[in-house]
Amino acid sequence: MAKLKEPWVAVTAPADAGEFDFVSRFFVPTAGINEDPATGSSHTVLMPYWAGKFGKTELVGRQISNRGGTMYCKLVDDRVKIAGHVVEVMTGELTID
Repeated sequence: MAKLKEPWVAVTAPADAGEFDFVSRFFVPTAGINEDPATGSSHTVLMPYWAGKFGKTELVGRQISNRGGTMYCKLVDDRVKIAGHVVEVMTGELTID
């Protein structure tokens, strides 16, 4: 996958019956990220896709990396709202003069 020229790769499938509607994994090999554990931004692309397949505007996605993450997604017009639990891994401040 590291040889791909795409900036990122998302892999997704419908979930088995249960609490999730779809599952995914997310890779960013061009940035040296073998696999991102839980990626809200990928769900902004996956949600409209699965909403169209399932005919629903509220879905639960599960990123199935080692750490994983559950995204509660809602399609509102042309926006995707995402809720879930977060793990803060970095904090910072940017000052622009």
